Amino acid sequence: ADLAETSLLNKLVRTSLVDSSHHVEILQQDPSSPLFSVKTFEELPLKKELLQGIYIMGFNRPSKIQETALPIMLAYPPQNLIAQSQSGTGKTAAFVLAMLSRVNAAEKYPQCLCLAPTYELALQIGHVIENIGQFCADIKVTYAVRGNQVPQGSALQEQIVIGTPGTMLDWCFKRRVIDVKKINMFVLDEADIMINTQGLSCQSIRIQRALPKCCQMLLFSATFKETVRAFAVQIVSSPIVIKLREEELTLSNIRQYFFVCKNREEKYRALCNIYGSITVGQAMIFCQTRKSADWLSVEMSQDGHQVAILTAELTVAQRANVIQRFRDGKEKVLIATNVCARGIDVQQVTIVVNFSLPTDLKRLPDFETYLHRIGRTGRFGKRGIAFSMVESQNVELVQMIEKHFQTKIKQLDPDDMDELERLQS
Repeated sequence: ADLAETSLLNKLVRTSLVDSSHHVEILQQDPSSPLFSVKTFEELPLKKELLQGIYIMGFNRPSKIQETALPIMLAYPPQNLIAQSQSGTGKTAAFVLAMLSRVNAAEKYPQCLCLAPTYELALQIGHVIENIGQFCADIKVTYAVRGNQVPQGSALQEQIVIGTPGTMLDWCFKRRVIDVKKINMFVLDEADIMINTQGLSCQSIRIQRALPKCCQMLLFSATFKETVRAFAVQIVSSPIVIKLREEELTLSNIRQYFFVCKNREEKYRALCNIYGSITVGQAMIFCQTRKSADWLSVEMSQDGHQVAILTAELTVAQRANVIQRFRDGKEKVLIATNVCARGIDVQQVTIVVNFSLPTDLKRLPDFETYLHRIGRTGRFGKRGIAFSMVESQNVELVQMIEKHFQTKIKQLDPDDMDELERLQS
């Protein structure tokens, strides 16, 4: 699935922030200048309207990345920042607070520009601004996105402009509705997605080059590979860099089993046996193709199970809705194709079933997808069970997975009900 879609899906389905067990690393140009971190929002130089907005949003105390990033973003004189942390750590709320703090509500022209890789992600940021800024009556936002027409040379009244690089470039230089010399803050979000998308990084750099020297630059990225780093330093001069390592997916507290089955009917029978003999909280079943997911969904529904299905044809909003229903327990079983293996974090899933093992084009095991399907971040500390249905000619795939992850996958007889019931204990 495309990275921007996964990122948006995460934003839509996340009900709470990701808790990280890692320390925030800080790299700065001048080691002698003191860095502060805060434990409460009150310690920050925030207007009371913003504090009200934060509390109404349900944030009681700063997340790990916010503790370190907010004092840097709000410092005077302004500091440039590059921050790396995975999605769901609270970085959008952090830079939204910074934008709402830096603008002068009395002045009716653009003062902050914020770039996102897609139209939907730009709207999502705007949504956070509207929520946190709901008590800042005089601060307005507009969107530089395709389809949002502005007459050439008209002067924008809004202080914050959020948009995608192409349209923002057009508004700054072709239509000239933004006076770039008056911009005092520039935020670039999801930099890792930007550089994966044709043309976006050059457009972002062109906008940045035109901004005044004193403009504060903030850049965010979930990953920090060499390509992202090279791009980040072109955009942000003498930054403070902060990093929050991502939680690792592990298989350590997952018991893994496999069945050898002749065909999909036999796989289905094994599935019914598992389902019948184990008291299931909720189960996710992964299929390799849309066709087998559809077939399975029909079979299970006819057998009276409440099933939801997650495939690539659904829009991101529809997918988020399916996941939400599943989370709320309205369906006990979620059938998904490969596209959806990443980034779905449903805590009450106790069982994951691979209706077929994930393979790549060469018919070798797709290790990463296997890990994403059944791996859990150890932080829930919950034990899970994973079952894989394997055709007899594919048993060696199981051995390859065991070897790759240095893990044990035990063979079960699908008709041995006693053994299945013992798994409960």
